[in-house]
Amino acid sequence: MTGLLATKRRAVDVPRLAQEALWQELELTPKPGLVDRLNSGSHRDMDHALFVRSIAAVAPWFSRFAELGFAHAEKPAAGQLRRLRPMGIACEQAMYAATGGVNTHKGGIFALGLLCFAAGRLRNVSAESLCAEVSLLCRGLVARELAGRRGAATAGERQFQQWGLTGARGEAESGFATVRSVLPRWDGRQLHDLLLRLMAVNPDSNLVARGGMDGLRYVQNYAQTLLTNGWDRRRLLAMDRALIARHLSPGGSADLLSVGWVLAKCG
Repeated sequence: MTGLLATKRRAVDVPRLAQEALWQELELTPKPGLVDRLNSGSHRDMDHALFVRSIAAVAPWFSRFAELGFAHAEKPAAGQLRRLRPMGIACEQAMYAATGGVNTHKGGIFALGLLCFAAGRLRNVSAESLCAEVSLLCRGLVARELAGRRGAATAGERQFQQWGLTGARGEAESGFATVRSVLPRWDGRQLHDLLLRLMAVNPDSNLVARGGMDGLRYVQNYAQTLLTNGWDRRRLLAMDRALIARHLSPGGSADLLSVGWVLAKCG
């Protein structure tokens, strides 16, 4: 079965939450290795102002994703990604137009776009129902787009073939299992705590692309150490300097932070 099915509009405004999630993620400061109000993290081609322009370009699309899901709520989940993909690409093109070709939010568009599309298909929206619907929508995605490929044309395909990492596709197909695993341990107040918890366990493809498995383990261990020993602004700033020195950016965890924020608000 798929989302039971939108005879009325959802009480939870997931598109609005998705927009707010992008702002929450951007404004969180300090954010080790990532763009924030203090610096550009490990990025030379983007800054806070660029992210502001990107969010302004991307945000209007979230309601369109939900409306598309609502319009096709009666149809089975299987095959709906083909319906959603052209709109997702159009949203990405709007982002690139606003940023001069810089990829600021491609991962966020994918994850939050799926949540909004799923919300449009559902009569009763909750964190559980959203994740279940996204999992149904993405069933077989890893097999089709990673396991089924012989050559490795993209970074994601190379990481799958070399290390078995499934990246954003696998996270979506699992119904955001990484996010769901850490949310029960989050106090619901400090987003820094949620970000560190995600960084400690997320097999972040951005980190692997920049620093290999050693870079991934470095960030995971650093985040876990802060969670174990306690963290404050001074220690977060030290982590920021360490990641910048190593050119490491946990962008995948930043995307999952936005997902986590939406799911926490949905209850």
